[in-house]
Amino acid sequence: MQQPKVIVVMPAYNAARTLRMTYEELPKEYIHSIILVDDGSTDDTIAIARRLNLEVFVHTRNFGYGANQKTCYREALKAGADIVAMVHPDYQYDPTLLPQIIQPIVDGKADIVLGSRLQKGSALEQGMPWWKYFSNRFLTGLENICFGLDHSEYHTGYRAFHRSALEAVNFEMNSDGFVFDQEIIAQAVASRLRIDEIAVPVRYFKEASSASFLQSSVYGLRILWLLAKYMAHKTGIHCSRQFESLDRRYHAATEQEAKAHSAN
Repeated sequence: MQQPKVIVVMPAYNAARTLRMTYEELPKEYIHSIILVDDGSTDDTIAIARRLNLEVFVHTRNFGYGANQKTCYREALKAGADIVAMVHPDYQYDPTLLPQIIQPIVDGKADIVLGSRLQKGSALEQGMPWWKYFSNRFLTGLENICFGLDHSEYHTGYRAFHRSALEAVNFEMNSDGFVFDQEIIAQAVASRLRIDEIAVPVRYFKEASSASFLQSSVYGLRILWLLAKYMAHKTGIHCSRQFESLDRRYHAATEQEAKAHSAN
């Protein structure tokens, strides 16, 4: 059986202090290539990435975390990835767990896999700030109600996608900010994609990137607005192109063209 082409994408911003550590612990035997997208770093992130022979794409300024991911996924799909795994280069998530993250997709059991910090163990004991922990729990619970699912966490940066999942959702319509992570999940749910989760430990330390209390508060409010838009779409109150499956639109257009052709 041919092994899937796994491409790791790293959305980077000022990750010079942790990039090498993250790279060295990635299990290379599972990976075809690594793409790093630098979002206007002011440190040595680009130089280190090039010394590590990563495929580097550079944003001329800081466009935002969501914009960074858009470039990551766009370039991974262009490179022919079967599975795209996002690994933050800040060493907060354990790179050695990549095989477990992609395995449900390899087995054909999931389209998207999330690395959950809250499924097992105590994230608080591992250093997660209390306000971030409880807001994560609250927002995840609310999302479970809206999505009709039962996951332990949606607010993780450790995730993997089957190629078809990225092609099914219109991620280019999403925000350039942090809420991109939740928008793509809402799109996946609207497209009825299968989402699984794997327990991963969390590491908080000085060099690891982390959103401030203010940034997290704004992020939380944007998630509430996202859920309102999703529910309006789901109930038919206000349908949004953002949540339409590109696969369905493609097939609908194909069927319409076939009918028009047969009519002629």
